[in-house]
Amino acid sequence: MVALSIGVAETIYDTSAQSIVPQVVNRDQLPRANGRLYAAELAANEFIGPPLAGFLAAAGAVFAFAAPAALWAVAIAALLLVRGNFKIERTERSTLRADIAEGLRFLWQNRLLRTLAVMVGVFNTASSAAMAIFVLFAVGRGSAMGLSQQAFGLLLASTAAGSVIGSFATERLIKLVGRAWSLELSLATGALFVGLPALTADPVLIGIGFFVGGAGLIAWNVVTVSLRQRITPDRLLGRVNSCYRLVAWGTMPLGAAAGGLLGELIGLRAVFAVMAVLVLVELIGMLIVTDRRMDAAEREADQLAVKMAKAGE
Repeated sequence: MVALSIGVAETIYDTSAQSIVPQVVNRDQLPRANGRLYAAELAANEFIGPPLAGFLAAAGAVFAFAAPAALWAVAIAALLLVRGNFKIERTERSTLRADIAEGLRFLWQNRLLRTLAVMVGVFNTASSAAMAIFVLFAVGRGSAMGLSQQAFGLLLASTAAGSVIGSFATERLIKLVGRAWSLELSLATGALFVGLPALTADPVLIGIGFFVGGAGLIAWNVVTVSLRQRITPDRLLGRVNSCYRLVAWGTMPLGAAAGGLLGELIGLRAVFAVMAVLVLVELIGMLIVTDRRMDAAEREADQLAVKMAKAGE
């Protein structure tokens, strides 16, 4: 029950964090703000949290349980220091069902967001399928890579390291090549991330692929989250984020199950190759997600916001 409650709370927090950012920073600062947010989360989750957990567990059960509670208290205190009222005013009463339906309808009717939701769902299916069987490919004497458990953990850390670097570099990447090219590069690195084990069992090469893939994954998230924040009305942003993330995260267990089944049927290397091809096929979606369309969607959202503001005066 405690684990379930934490999972529900984390889902609410993650959705709220993405939805509040446009009210905290200017629209042109969204890529930087989202990048810094991802950097903080990744650094804490992947590099600070695990060693700290080991230290606290060695110190005793009291410390292991008391420290997280204290950190949550610190987080709550930090939120209380954030000035402003971020609650979206509602002029009409509604029901939970109607609210969810309105969010789903907006996501489905917006061609850009609908396409990106499908693309992220496909990518997460492919990556989850690959990672579900990767441990069989990498760990143990009978595996292709023959890594120890410690070496396997270090290999996975390369993905987190790439993600942290990517969270800081994405803003500059967008300025250099534009958002559409940034997304295309993300898909290319994603294909490398899931498909490289089909070509080699060299841990150094795979580690490099994981590092690059982690950076590309964060670049995708920064670009798409910032776009979603810019073109979705504030009153709908929380619901649209929830619906979008349902597609993104809901496909992961399906991908993991598919990876295990396909691994039994066609072999591990074949699964990596198939998933890489699946990611590359997503480049077709970039025919819709162009810089011109993203710019036009943002201009339309800005014009609508101005009209709504004038109507409320």
